[in-house]
Amino acid sequence: MFNLEPFDEDEGGTVFRDVIMLALAGFVAMVVLLLPHLNPVGKAEEENTSPPGNVIVELTWPEEVDADIDLWVEAPGDRPVGYSNKGGTIFNLLRDDLGKRSDVTGMNYEVSYSRGIPDGEYTVNVHLYRNKARISPIPVTVVTSIKKTPSSTTRQLLASKIELVREGQEITVYRFKLESAGNLVPGSVHSLQRKLRAWRT
Repeated sequence: MFNLEPFDEDEGGTVFRDVIMLALAGFVAMVVLLLPHLNPVGKAEEENTSPPGNVIVELTWPEEVDADIDLWVEAPGDRPVGYSNKGGTIFNLLRDDLGKRSDVTGMNYEVSYSRGIPDGEYTVNVHLYRNKARISPIPVTVVTSIKKTPSSTTRQLLASKIELVREGQEITVYRFKLESAGNLVPGSVHSLQRKLRAWRT
């Protein structure tokens, strides 16, 4: 006859497995509790985000037109700012739009912002660099706005619509004078042509 004895479990091994499983369960519970705090949900941004500059110059042209049109601006006593010189003492070109090339937004838009509002004459030009669409004329819109202080609202100062007809064409949209307080000098707006793109130090 066979003598059947009850199976003798290793009590030390069972306790070790239980401790390991409890430690693992505790770690998983801590990770689950900490996950929401590792990447907290950011505060919703305001619908109308305040533009960063004081003088804002924006250039737009139709979305369906594949053309590279450049915005050039010059502040008093500063050098012109455009695609080949994106930053000056006063202005910075924040968006250089190349038309449909490397553009996932579909929007044809360039914008420059100023730091401060120095008094004197400002010049705003547009330049048709490349017209891949072979459309002529190309209508463009230029809007200049001003924000006198960080807490004040942005208000439109000038707006103009013009047409570009050939590659290489550079047009002065307008020139105007501002006082240091940000007020437009009466009678100072004109469009006497002045090249900015060919400027050199």
